[in-house]
Amino acid sequence: MKGLWNSFKIAFSMYSKIPMPKSDWTKENMKYVMAFFPWIGIIIGLLSWGWLWLVDFLTQKNVEFSHGFVTVVLLLIPVVITGGIHLDGLLDTADARSSWQERERRLEILKDSHAGAFAIIACAVYFIFSYGVYTMADRKNILLIIPGFVLSRTLSGLTIVTFPMAKGTGLAATFSENSAKKRVRNIMFVYLLILAAGYLWIGGVCGAVCLAAAGLMFSYYYHMSMSVFGGITGDLAGYFLQMCELVTTLAAVLSMRVF
Repeated sequence: MKGLWNSFKIAFSMYSKIPMPKSDWTKENMKYVMAFFPWIGIIIGLLSWGWLWLVDFLTQKNVEFSHGFVTVVLLLIPVVITGGIHLDGLLDTADARSSWQERERRLEILKDSHAGAFAIIACAVYFIFSYGVYTMADRKNILLIIPGFVLSRTLSGLTIVTFPMAKGTGLAATFSENSAKKRVRNIMFVYLLILAAGYLWIGGVCGAVCLAAAGLMFSYYYHMSMSVFGGITGDLAGYFLQMCELVTTLAAVLSMRVF
């Protein structure tokens, strides 16, 4: 139990800004970090739902919020909770892919702490597009959007213990090397079964569309990372997580308008 508790603390201290007691990064303590990674998505989902509940409650008290303000807060909740660690991966990946350099140079760009022009462009496009998608969402859509925070982290964590690493150093390689891979994979598959059942129960056909969208993004991520980078890194995993959330959100909004 102590090892599980330490894995929990490492997962939340690494992938969120939620204060956690310090834990040593030993192999024993890191075995199940990825298994707890999706739990951060649960926190984000609960806070997102809590924010909407608060808006509805205050509206009943004649405290009005603009739809734009409500949407902006929804977009910022994941960034505040995670500290933007996955968004950093999205931006680094945008710089690396847009460089049109050799594979080794692209991997170097991923590690560069400076933001290039393409990273800034990608950030602006991502949030503008996300804002546009969220402005189309209603409360029924939100019920399908919220599980996406858990689904994206489950699939991203699964890639850490499954996909080949592009290099033998870095946080992704460290977590992959020290994970109890077989057990973590089994846990992730259980999460996926629960999420799939939840999506289908909540949204029916629309839930199936969201799952299919996440599956397509997962497949694209694998082929892109293998062909362009020769494997995955922590930045690429962050890129996938952000894109998976955007794709499933878009799928939730559009599918409910069609079906």
